Amino acid sequence: MRNKWIPLALALALLAGAAQAGAAATQDAKATPVPQASAARGKALTAKPPATAKKRQINLNAASRAELRGLPGGSDDEAARIIAGRPYNSKAFLVSNKIIDEGRYGAIKALVVAGKAAQPAAARK
Repeated sequence: MRNKWIPLALALALLAGAAQAGAAATQDAKATPVPQASAARGKALTAKPPATAKKRQINLNAASRAELRGLPGGSDDEAARIIAGRPYNSKAFLVSNKIIDEGRYGAIKALVVAGKAAQPAAARK
């Protein structure tokens, strides 16, 4: 009967040792000091981030066929459909007027805008 308790006692001893080791590791992690930010790092955080090159949005009402074709995944057929559907009061009209599907619209909506159409030089005078 004594032999049945030996494996159980060993298992309990191992579990107790693992629990103590985990607690010691947690205490060590809490006791580890966090380095303070240096003055140079503090200045770097307050400095303006570098200017990033923002892509210019393409005006659906004034863009050329080449500009529309230059959109990611653009084609001649799509550019022709966009030009034929002008003018657009909103870029969402591309979907509601069935010029392009919703998936394609999701891919280009950040790159396009429905602004005023470009005026010919004679009309500007």
